[in-house]
Amino acid sequence: MTTNTMDLESIIDSRPVSGFQLMLMAICALVAMMDGFDTQAIAFVASEIASEWQVAHSAFGPVFGIGLLGSLVGALMFGPAGDRFGRKPTLVVAILIFSAGSLLTPLSGSIGHLIGIRFLTGLGLGGALPCFISLTSEYSPRRLRSTLVGLMFCGFPLGAVIGGLVSAKLIPAFGWASVFIAGGLLPLLVLPLLIVFVPESVRFLALKKARAEIVRVLGRMGAADAWNGEFPVASAEVRAPISSLFGEGRAGGTVLLWITLFFSLLLTYLLINWMPIIARRGGLGIEAAVTAVSMLNLGAVVGCLLIGRLADRLSPAVVIGSGYILGAVAIALIGQAGQSSVLLCAIAFVAGGLSLGAQMCTVALCASFYETFLRATGVGWGMGIGRGGAIVGPILGGLLLASGVDASTLFVVAGLTSLLSGIAVLAMGVFVPRMRALREPGQHLEARSA
Repeated sequence: MTTNTMDLESIIDSRPVSGFQLMLMAICALVAMMDGFDTQAIAFVASEIASEWQVAHSAFGPVFGIGLLGSLVGALMFGPAGDRFGRKPTLVVAILIFSAGSLLTPLSGSIGHLIGIRFLTGLGLGGALPCFISLTSEYSPRRLRSTLVGLMFCGFPLGAVIGGLVSAKLIPAFGWASVFIAGGLLPLLVLPLLIVFVPESVRFLALKKARAEIVRVLGRMGAADAWNGEFPVASAEVRAPISSLFGEGRAGGTVLLWITLFFSLLLTYLLINWMPIIARRGGLGIEAAVTAVSMLNLGAVVGCLLIGRLADRLSPAVVIGSGYILGAVAIALIGQAGQSSVLLCAIAFVAGGLSLGAQMCTVALCASFYETFLRATGVGWGMGIGRGGAIVGPILGGLLLASGVDASTLFVVAGLTSLLSGIAVLAMGVFVPRMRALREPGQHLEARSA
């Protein structure tokens, strides 16, 4: 064996990112876009369905909530499945489920039927998240992981933005059903690309000691001769992935990640659901209200790229935590925009860049925190707990407004959730030894003693 061969971890971490890796991440980003599109699709058409079925808009509260609940259950179920059966086959099943749910939605004829179908759709949408996040993370070099995973995950808010623009054209021309037909067919068009061009995670293959498949993948990366042929030492915890989230020094980080994702997704869905309504109540037109939400999502994309790059170069906990804390100030200022649409959009962009950008980088942090045998479970449960916050967010906003709270106070409360997320991430950097190891050169959390 030549002296210049390396283990799999070192091959991915030390070599330039290949075209094959970028192609894989681009396909995962397309899946993320479809996920973002389908997650928001029901909000785009709810008013049209209510008019057609002659039901009150308030009847859609359970419809919105059940989709998020399905996403929570899907993330909790499919995360462990991805660690057991592989990221790729689990992702394929999740895509088929949410595509089928979307295509079945136009066949529903009542709120009851719609609730059942949206739960099914949410199951697939939530199930896809830990799989494509894990795949991207496991093909990303450690020095660029936050940037690349964050860049890929930008597909999610972009899917929501593009979905809104596309829906605005489709609904007048073809009716509300066309939104779900598009949302169901587009993933089926992306699926062959995934099946043909995206291999299983090479790190997952190493745990399964699939030597021939690993060699084929390394050949596509231009690194077939660099591997020393050695496999990582298997962990005794592999058969108990959920309890393993709290083993070997992971408990503190797991709890703090759950706190961060719960409050940050609570914040996101509170803002997305209530910003347009509050803007309209404040005297702004529908165009300004919708544009403000789009600027929030656009800011998230830009902020994710900037925060992710800084997190790769500096302490991830300090950079991401600072984003949340500064974002808390920007969110509180949304309530001071008054009737100025320009000021509202500007503040929304900054708030999205800081708080929502930090949230997207937290997903990358979550993927980095866990080893290969536990990564999809860790991401899935983290995102599942976060979806719990996504359910609470719109409800909390409604309760605050119903109690007579004004817009300024509501956005101060929203800012406090971003502050809590920032404190939780900073606490990880201070109190969790595994977190500190992520930024020490040469440290690999994958390495295990026999």
